[in-house]
Amino acid sequence: MIVAFQGVHGAYSEAAARNLFGRSTHAVPMETFDGVFRAVQQGDADRGIVPIENSLAGSIHQNYDLLLSHRLKIVAETHLRIEHVLMAHPSASLRTLQSVRSHPQALAQCSRFLARHPRWKVVPYFDTAGAAQSIIDGGDTRSGAIASEFAARLYKLNVLKRNIENLRDNFTRFLVIGRKPCRLQRGVPTKCSVAFRPARNQVGILFRLLGVFALRDIDLLKIESRPDPHSPFQYLFYVDFAGSPLEQRVRRALEHLQEMTAEFRLLGAYPDDRSIRKRRR
Repeated sequence: MIVAFQGVHGAYSEAAARNLFGRSTHAVPMETFDGVFRAVQQGDADRGIVPIENSLAGSIHQNYDLLLSHRLKIVAETHLRIEHVLMAHPSASLRTLQSVRSHPQALAQCSRFLARHPRWKVVPYFDTAGAAQSIIDGGDTRSGAIASEFAARLYKLNVLKRNIENLRDNFTRFLVIGRKPCRLQRGVPTKCSVAFRPARNQVGILFRLLGVFALRDIDLLKIESRPDPHSPFQYLFYVDFAGSPLEQRVRRALEHLQEMTAEFRLLGAYPDDRSIRKRRR
C-alpha cells in the first residue's frame, strides 16, 4: 500500500497512516495537500491521507476545497490523538536549550508549557516533523523541537518532556482518499460525506435541504460552508451524516437532496471510525 501524505517523514499524517494501514505501509511525503490529491489521482499512490479537522483548531478548509476540485472518493477515516513532545539533540538537555521550534499551531497548543520557560526563544517552523529533522540535520544542540514521539524515534532525538500540550483531548480527524469508492458491508456503522450547492438562494432553503435528513431520522454529524469560487457570496455546503447508501432511507434522502440542488456530490461512504468515542468512555 502506497500512501501519500503532506509533510516530511515523522509527520502526524504519516503516523495516522501507519496506525490505520500498518507499519509496512509505504508512506510517501508530499510538499502540499494538493500534491497528495494529485499523487492519488495520477496513480502514483494507492491512497492519500489528509487532516480534515482538529478538535481544538477546527476545520482544515483547504482540504474541503480540494475534495470538490478532484474526482476522488473518501474511503476511510481515522482519528489520531495529538500528543506533543519536546525533543532535542542527544547531547542537549532542558538546561542547555535556548530555543524551541515547531509549526505555529503546535506552539500555540503547547503555550502553557513554553510560558514556564521564558528564556527560550520560540521559533515558528513550517512543519512539526520538519522541525525535528532540522535539529538532527544541523547538529543543533541548543534548539529543541515540538513534534510527535514518532518523529523523535525516527530522527533519533532525545525526548525531554512528554505530553506538553495544553489540553489532553486534542484529536485530529484524517480522511483517506482513493480513486474508487469504498466497498460497503451491511451491518457495519457507516458515514457519508456529501457536498452540494442550493438550486436557488431563497429564505429557508438550507432548512429545507437539511430537512431531508430530519424527515428520515438520519443523524447529521457535521456541516461546513465554503465560498463558491464561481459565484461571489454564494456558498457550497459539506455535510457528514450517519448512514449507508445501502439503506433505503439514505438512498431516498440523497435523491430528495439532489432534486433541490444545482450541484451535488457524494464525496464518499466509508466505515465510521468510532475509536475516539471508545477512548473517551
